[in-house]
Order: sequence, then structure tokens, then C-alpha cells
Amino acid sequence: MSTLGERILAAAASAAAETARDARPRGVTFVVGGREEHVSWSELLTDAQGAAGALAVRGIGPGSHVALLGPTSRQQVTLIEATWIAGATLVVLPLPMRLASIEEFVTQTRRRVAQADVDLVIIDPDFAAFLTHEPSDAPTIGYDEVGSALFVAPDVDPQSLALLQFTSGSTADPKGVMLPHHTVCANLDAIAHAAHLDPSIDVMVSWLPLYHDMGLVGFLLLAMGTGCSLVLGAPQDFLAAPSRWMEWVACYGGSLTAGPNFAWVLATRALRRSDPLDLSSLRVALSGAEPVDPSAVADFVDAARRHQFAPGAVFPAFGMAELAIGGAFPEPGRGLVVDRVDRGLIERSGVATPAAADAADVLAFAALGRAIPGLDFRIVDPQTLNVLRDRHVGELQIRGTSVTPGYYKRPDANAELFDGEWLRTGDLAYLVDGELFVCGRIKDVIIVGGRNIFPDEIERAVGAIDGVRAGNVVAFGVAGRGGKESVVVVAEVRTDDATLVRKHVAERVRDTCGVPPKDIVLVASGTLSKTSSGKLQRSACRSQYLLGAY
Repeated sequence: MSTLGERILAAAASAAAETARDARPRGVTFVVGGREEHVSWSELLTDAQGAAGALAVRGIGPGSHVALLGPTSRQQVTLIEATWIAGATLVVLPLPMRLASIEEFVTQTRRRVAQADVDLVIIDPDFAAFLTHEPSDAPTIGYDEVGSALFVAPDVDPQSLALLQFTSGSTADPKGVMLPHHTVCANLDAIAHAAHLDPSIDVMVSWLPLYHDMGLVGFLLLAMGTGCSLVLGAPQDFLAAPSRWMEWVACYGGSLTAGPNFAWVLATRALRRSDPLDLSSLRVALSGAEPVDPSAVADFVDAARRHQFAPGAVFPAFGMAELAIGGAFPEPGRGLVVDRVDRGLIERSGVATPAAADAADVLAFAALGRAIPGLDFRIVDPQTLNVLRDRHVGELQIRGTSVTPGYYKRPDANAELFDGEWLRTGDLAYLVDGELFVCGRIKDVIIVGGRNIFPDEIERAVGAIDGVRAGNVVAFGVAGRGGKESVVVVAEVRTDDATLVRKHVAERVRDTCGVPPKDIVLVASGTLSKTSSGKLQRSACRSQYLLGAY
């Protein structure tokens, strides 16, 4: 077993040796705020070692918990690396989704810092200017106050915590996922193997936030721990101009990139308007972070064809914070594979029966590949916990080398997290010869007349209506007469013609699932509750609806 510090040191040395003759050694190219800055892994390591030495002077080392708060920058990446090579446990704190909610953000940040027993908070001084109150009661310094000192590598136990990674909070309060060094290293090795990563030639491109598992572990740490080249943008730059994402891929010859559903929708729109780009280098275009929308993936492939994109590069996958990040990967180059199943049978009996070729009433699920090396999957009945056969929908459970030992200081949550040695994911899914298909979250399923209706399908359908903000629609169930559930839809809109939009929403819901909505609520942009990673919080939205907040 090894530690992240050992991986980082070895990867920097390997990258330096292999690229000594190159004009641009392997490292990180920052493309933040319209500026480009390239830093080799060796240069970054030198800076991080100085910062780690300064942290040691402050008493930070193995057993300490360090929290970072700030946007993507060279300083933040340096301090992330410094924390790991110092042997301390890293906590990357989320940034606020909207400045209008800054007070709530400060409150949530204080809660996370307290939950994680943080010994030192290091905050970007530019970001601190936005805050009206200190975000923590723990000792706090600025990025520019860390300084530099002689680094002496500590003795770090591979069983010790490398990372406390907070869950997104899409279905409950965020919890700190404990990830020891050996667990994260196992996941990195499995991801690199499953994605056929070649650090000598691959170029990873990411704008994902570094406080989210996909951005932190799946890109920054994977690149940092293997010596693979990384082009690193910032979420705010992507959201301000979504065309930048694929432009970065084309400009730097990116071979691996990733994003959630909404990001691929934005990229599709940008590609349809843009001048031709060369996306021929892209071999892994990973769609993940939430149930994959097959239609969004197919639309991206269609829009990207004229940009020399290989359709086989699309890469629907599965991951979660409780696994560090990676869970299931398809074979690279396979492209999108969709399972079309009989809607009536899966909703009423929980069996994903393949639909006839000419069937109209179907549900489509993207194939997400098989468990990456070191992990095993099984599907169980959520009530009886009996193991189910192929194509029977139940709860996905996982065991293996990169499964978390649990949530930090949350025995109540840990009691519900495991079924023996198996991690309970809370995801409804089914397997076909080892291939994973995820249907949605158990807590989010709407039960109407004995049918299990998946809200994701309603949300995607409504989001495609003109005037509705795609990716900003929630569907949930509320109790009606006799305790029976009814469907409610809340959607952010961009138009004043509420009557027409409400009519179209009602029609689309009926056409999609055959059930008329009990209520349709249209709200302004920025109204719906979201997690720090941008996922909609259905449970919070439902609570706010029931309280009359909309």
C-alpha cells in the first residue's frame, strides 16, 4: 500500500524524466479568467513542498485536518498537493452556488468545518472579500500567508485519512466521506486501468470544481498521481461561456474530459453554433455525476460529428463520493449503448424487460459499463435485502478496495450505510451480464397507482420545452387522497407567457408517463435548491413546496 504523497512524488519524478527533452514538460496548464499558465509537475511539487514545510511549522501534519476555501487557481492546487504530502487530511470546502445565498453558505461552511474537526482553514483572500462573516471558528489564514519552509517528508500511515469528501447533499444533509490513502490509491489505479490511461500521451481537460469528487479525484488527483498532463479551467468560466470547454479540448489536444448531464447539453448547444473545431483527439468523453440521459449523449454525438468527434468516445459511467469517485466504466471506444425496456413492466413489476423494436411506450437507460477492478456489484430487494437476478430492479450494493469505511463521526448514518460488507448506494439499478444500468434514487421514486415513476424522465422532458430552463426542473410526489401520491412539477422559466408554458408542461408530463400532474409551479431563474455541485435537491424542493415557499 502507498500514500498519496508517495504517488505524487513518484509521478512528478517520472514526468520530469520522460519529458526532459520536451518544450513543455508534463504538468498543469491553467486556463482561468482568460489567462494561460503552464506549471510542470516538478515545479508544482517544489512549491508544494515549501508550503508543506510551512504547514509543518504551524503544527500541521499526519492526524491534522486542513480545509481549503477558494476558487480554482494555481495557489489552490499547490495547497491541495501540499496538504497531502504533509500527511494531513484534506477537506475542500464548496463555494456558494449563488452570491445571493452567501449567509446560508457561511452557515453551511461553519457546519462542515465543525463536523470535520478542522485544525486550519486556508482561504483565498480574494474570495474572502465577498464574505460578510468569518466562514469558520477554526484558525484561519489566507493562501498568501502560508509561506514556505524546509520540507521533511513525514511518516504517513496508508490507513490514515487522506480526504474527507463531503457528499453533494442531493437527498440529505452533506456528510463527510472518509477516504484513507490506500482506498483512494486503489480507486486511482482502477480508473487508470479501466480508462486505458497513458500518462505519456494523454491530456486531461477539466473545468469541474475542485470541491467535487469528479473534479478533485477524477481529474486533478488522477493527473497529479500519474503525471498525466492536465488542462484545468474554472467552473465560472465554463458557465459564462460553455463554448470554452470544447475549445480547450481542441486547442490542447485533450483526450479525456467529463461533465454532468447539464454540461453536455450546454456543450451541444455551443457546438451547433460554433465554427468547426478539431475534436479528433478526444477518446473519453465521460458523462456522469447523476443518472446519464441517453438522449443528451446522443444529441452531443450528433452535434460533434462535424467537429471530427469519434462517436465511440462517449463514455457513460457511474461513480460516487463513497467510492472516492470511480465505480463502473465501459470499454473505451464502445460509445453509447442504450437498453430500451417495456415501461409498463419495469414500473409495475420492477423487471427491465427488453421492449419490442417497434414499441412506443418504453424507457431508455444508458449502459454504464462494468465494475472497475477491485469492486463487485450486486442488486438486492431494498426491503428484504435478497439478491435479485439480472434485469430485476433493486438497490445497487458495492464492495471492494475503494469503498469508504464510512462517514466521519456519523454512527447513525453508518448504521444504514452498510449491509454487512456491502455499501448500500441508495440507487435503483439493474444488471445485465455484469453491465450496470442505473434508474434513479430510491428516495426520489414517485409511486402512482402501483407504478414506480422515475422523476428524471419527467424532468428531462419538461426541460426540453421552450421557455423552460433545461436542468432546472424538479418532479416529486406528494400525498393525495387516501395517501396516494400525485406528481408535482416545479420549473424555472425564461418567459412571461406562463399560461402557455404551463399547458405545455401538463401535456409533456402526460405524454411522458401517462399521469397528469397534480400541480405545476413556474418559478424564476435561481429559485430551485441545488447542492454545491449543482445537482437539484428534490427533497429540499419538495419541502419548500409543501411549506408554500413557491
